[in-house]
Amino acid sequence: MKLDILKLDASKAGNIDLAEEIFGLEVRRDVLHRMVNWQLAKRRAGTHKVKEKSEISATTKKFVRQKGSGGARHGSRKAAQFRGGGVVHGPRVRDHAHDLTKKFRKLALKTALSAKAKDGKLIVLDNAEFSDAKTKSLVAVFNKLGWKSALIIDGTQVNEGFARAARNIPQIDVLPEIGANVYDILRRDTLVLTKGAVEALEARLK
Repeated sequence: MKLDILKLDASKAGNIDLAEEIFGLEVRRDVLHRMVNWQLAKRRAGTHKVKEKSEISATTKKFVRQKGSGGARHGSRKAAQFRGGGVVHGPRVRDHAHDLTKKFRKLALKTALSAKAKDGKLIVLDNAEFSDAKTKSLVAVFNKLGWKSALIIDGTQVNEGFARAARNIPQIDVLPEIGANVYDILRRDTLVLTKGAVEALEARLK
């Protein structure tokens, strides 16, 4: 698979061959769905909690006689049916994360890259270096390139000036290659990879 390499001024800087086994896979929605669920589950804090019957502070005195009242038999105000009582089967503090094999996670990342390539939403950039470090200047560059919603992935390190200029632009994310993930790739319309990112991803996923 061949793609043109662009510069930030929208001019071409040659072309690049992309590995078919990474950028040319069949797009499987089930794989992407499972991977996104896995990522979002790992992010959940799991700190939601309610008080159960054993945690309620209330008298344990039997407040109605066992027989003769015409009502039900009760022995505790902590029961769930009373105001201020414990909650039955309420949420507890827990970890929502679940397991996915390393092989599956690698497949999901390759599938996400292939999905962008198939949709024509994958762009290869010569480099993501920006010495101006001003948001206004970078917005003008992105407008010229037509990038409204984009994830830009650089090599092992992100250029400091570029990252600072892009930090406050809505719907623009900048990540180093090691941070490439399925959820962030799918949530933005355009995926932009630098030449360094392509090399690093191919080395990582082959």
